[in-house]
Amino acid sequence: MFASFLAAFFFALNATCASHSVRTLGPARANLGRLLVATAVLGTFAHLWGGGFSSASLPWFLLSGIIGMGMGDLGVYGALPYLGSRLTVLMTQCLAAPLAALGEWLWLGTRLTPVQIAWGLLILAGVALAISPSRSSPPRVRIQPIGFLFGFVAACGQGFGALVSRKGVTVAEVAGEAAHNATFGLTAAYQRILAGLVFTAGWFLLMHLLGRLPPRPSMTGAVPPGPGGQTAWRQRAFGWMVANGMAGPVLGVGCYQWALATTPSGIVLPIAATAPLLAIPIAFVLEGDRPTRRALVGGVLAVAGCIALTAGR
Repeated sequence: MFASFLAAFFFALNATCASHSVRTLGPARANLGRLLVATAVLGTFAHLWGGGFSSASLPWFLLSGIIGMGMGDLGVYGALPYLGSRLTVLMTQCLAAPLAALGEWLWLGTRLTPVQIAWGLLILAGVALAISPSRSSPPRVRIQPIGFLFGFVAACGQGFGALVSRKGVTVAEVAGEAAHNATFGLTAAYQRILAGLVFTAGWFLLMHLLGRLPPRPSMTGAVPPGPGGQTAWRQRAFGWMVANGMAGPVLGVGCYQWALATTPSGIVLPIAATAPLLAIPIAFVLEGDRPTRRALVGGVLAVAGCIALTAGR
């Protein structure tokens, strides 16, 4: 459970880092950049202190990476222009948990108790209340039906990616591996992200060849004047790319895999879904973005659900 809370925190911190990285590099380059950073850092750890590619669960974690880090992330980036950030996050987070819980019950036989289901639903309800658009705060884009398809793909990617990771943990346990520690979680995160990187790089290469890769944002006004302006901008862009990779794919996904190694996905995902709520105080401190009253009420409900879910374990 502790690993689930850590994952939610690092995912929340990653939201601010990703926002700055996308603003300077564009979504495609920011996404590939964060995966490259994460692959380098986690790969070094996995091959020096972890299991590298020796685990019996390697094929399952590679498949999980293709589903979650590959198809799931592409679904998110596909939904954003048609739904906006809040609806995209809402669909992804609130559908992924029940999809993963249902899949784990049907495939792996993991059953949640009625109390666990009830507290998990309270968490998701709090998230939905806090981040769903309203009449006073409508989406910033024109809603189009195709966006809901992309959003569903994103939710399936996250939910089924977690499900396949749980299968990988089961395979590792049967093989006699120590699957319930942070080292195993970070190694599994490396394997997932490596597969996601290969899949995503192949996709963006295809889009580039087809001429459909969006251009990098205009740097007008972003580069400081003077001979060192370009260098300063490059350093800032690189810094946000590294922060984006470390906060989300390295620390966030590492803790997420650690949580999935010890806890059913139907419990891990509702807690991880509180990341948008944790991002609210982070954005307030770092960017001065003041939260709404509804966001605060939704946050209180979600936090209460997390406390109850933890106490009931």
